[in-house]
Amino acid sequence: MSIRHLGKPVRIEGVRKAYGAAVALDGISLDIAPGEFCTLLGASGSGKTTLLKALAGFETCDAGSILVDGRDIGPVPVSRRNIGMVFQNYALFPHMTVARNVAFGLEMRGLSRAEIGRRVDGALALVSLEGYAGRFPRELSGGQQQRVALARALVIEPDILLMDEPLGALDKNLRQAIQQQLRDLHQAIGATIVYVTHDQEEALFLSDRIALMDRGRIIQAGAPEDLYFKPANRFVAGFLGECNFIPAGDGRPGEVAVRPERTLLGHAAAAAEVRLGGQIRSVVFTGTGYRVIVDVAGRVVTALTDSDDKVARLPPGSDVIVGFERRHAMTFAA
Repeated sequence: MSIRHLGKPVRIEGVRKAYGAAVALDGISLDIAPGEFCTLLGASGSGKTTLLKALAGFETCDAGSILVDGRDIGPVPVSRRNIGMVFQNYALFPHMTVARNVAFGLEMRGLSRAEIGRRVDGALALVSLEGYAGRFPRELSGGQQQRVALARALVIEPDILLMDEPLGALDKNLRQAIQQQLRDLHQAIGATIVYVTHDQEEALFLSDRIALMDRGRIIQAGAPEDLYFKPANRFVAGFLGECNFIPAGDGRPGEVAVRPERTLLGHAAAAAEVRLGGQIRSVVFTGTGYRVIVDVAGRVVTALTDSDDKVARLPPGSDVIVGFERRHAMTFAA
């Protein structure tokens, strides 16, 4: 299938939504570039799904505006927004074949039978489901059903594609496989995608941009590397990946944040710029190495070591040096 480049820019300006006294969106502003894969990341109740529903038209905003390609879509009904939507539960019609499920949106638009057939065949090829057109949803695996739902969203050539926890119901291995397929598909068609998840690893793997949300606000938005290595505050550092909060050392006040992969132990820590004493609490084998949990001045610190590191052989209670380089430490305003 030759789906045109789908990317359209999205601008969210001062969007607010409240349910009585409960504020779900508190003045959200966000620019999404054309063709960008933007993930709304946050815990339950952070506002990410409410924002996605506002984009889709399922929720009306109390204030603010949402523009797609410079056009305010606030007054535009759901059926005319040209937005593709993929849900966690697939939302396929059980009595329709795969082909009819994918064709549904095109039929509602009144396209010719020949055009519908061409687009449906192409959309199924995009998601590697050629030969499945005549099957029913009950004859497919969970992963195949999710790909049908994706094909149905893409076949209408949407201005933006919205995805609400689409892989949440899949097991880990299948979820990882479809994550890779999503990356490949996004690169192939250049769609503007707004993706909702609470899974930090999924967000880091898929996204060009992450908007981390909490209590109806965007706490920080940027490239995955920026949020991971340059978090705006302690909340971002602790939410996006594991993080150790360690005394600054050398008599300096306060604390710094250091990722486990940059936290040094034993011999590796001996020449580090900052060195602290600690005691090993536990050692856990991870397959590629060991996760070593250390008590440092009453704080729990995690470090990752290679499988041949002698530190991993020490019993709980053993004294160990914990260290880090200052360039790897993240500091935040009080």
